[in-house]
Amino acid sequence: MKYTPEEVIQFVQEEDVKFIRLAFCNVYGKQHNVAIMPSELKRAFTYGIAFDASAVDGFGGEVRSDLLLHPDPSTLIQLPWRPEQGKVVRMFCDISYPDGKPFERDTRSILKQAVADAGAQGCQFAFGAEMEFYLFRVDESGEATKIPYDRAGYMDIAPDDKGETIRREICLMLEQMGIRPESSHHESGPGQNEIDFRYSDPLTAADNAVTFHTVVRTVAAQNGLCASFSPKPLPDWDGNGMHINVSVKCDGNSQPLPHVIAGILENIRDMTLFLNPCEESYRRLGHDKAPRYVTWSAENRSQLIRIPAAVGEYRRAELRSADPTANPYLAYALLIYAGMYGIEHGLELPLASDFNVYTAPAEVLEELKKLPGSLYEAAALAEASVFVNEHLPKTVVSAYCHR
Repeated sequence: MKYTPEEVIQFVQEEDVKFIRLAFCNVYGKQHNVAIMPSELKRAFTYGIAFDASAVDGFGGEVRSDLLLHPDPSTLIQLPWRPEQGKVVRMFCDISYPDGKPFERDTRSILKQAVADAGAQGCQFAFGAEMEFYLFRVDESGEATKIPYDRAGYMDIAPDDKGETIRREICLMLEQMGIRPESSHHESGPGQNEIDFRYSDPLTAADNAVTFHTVVRTVAAQNGLCASFSPKPLPDWDGNGMHINVSVKCDGNSQPLPHVIAGILENIRDMTLFLNPCEESYRRLGHDKAPRYVTWSAENRSQLIRIPAAVGEYRRAELRSADPTANPYLAYALLIYAGMYGIEHGLELPLASDFNVYTAPAEVLEELKKLPGSLYEAAALAEASVFVNEHLPKTVVSAYCHR
């Protein structure tokens, strides 16, 4: 349900809500929040709630550090792991300076602008994520270990798959929050799990991805475990990916998806820094089903972009390089702009790579473009990129390139 400010205030009064969490993400996608009491809710909607941004990673220093949070009433969700008596709710927020100017490092607002820019050209994008994570045991002090919760393999079942109950709790909790998981299963690595989401509009999909991280960590902790979204937590096993499914509809264009895919392939090297933002990301790429080459195919999962078997509204492109440390607001914004670039320039798809990249001979691979092989290379490409600098504020690019 999409609430208005007045409906939120009424809900809080009638449902015994005692705390309202005003949530936002730093420039790298980590969620933060400020909790306010119900008596402050009207002020929050009218004027915003001030906070000190100087201590928030990537938001800048002490100069001009006062910012305001403006709650988005349509994102109201009750947190089901908090008490029923004296409920706690959460809303995502937009961020502004005290003079009302939007804060340029508010990545949620960057995505909203990308959606508006695409809409002005008659295009509507949708995203669905396939999120992977590991479950590890904790030691006697409650600190995370690297001991997997189980030793099950791909799509194994209980009793080998001990994560089955955890995934069930996660999915049920997400449903309580109005978020729709599509499927879940054990992944290839020991203690590794995957939960997939039905497609949503870009802003909802990004909000849901941020919420998903919180829910997974919360449920894991409630079960005496630790959840890890690290791209390569175990060096000898599969890394965690965030496969992003992209679909698009455009007025007057019955087949925009090929142009969108071509646009993403054209710009993927420049925007990899924002899809794979940590050093560990590059230990994942090129290993254990994670792509390394700039290719596409409808036939196999060794490619950067795969076209899954589907028809009609379910036809989509699956980008397989991103990992769960990406800020979903920036990832989806850049994919929208790359897709629009392909549409606006009428880009055609290159030849499909209908072969297994992992077993292809060296002379074939030498002809293919590669994704950046290190965080340093990815940062250099992003900083020099006309595409990236056209669509992201300079301060955001700098926060990633000079972290």
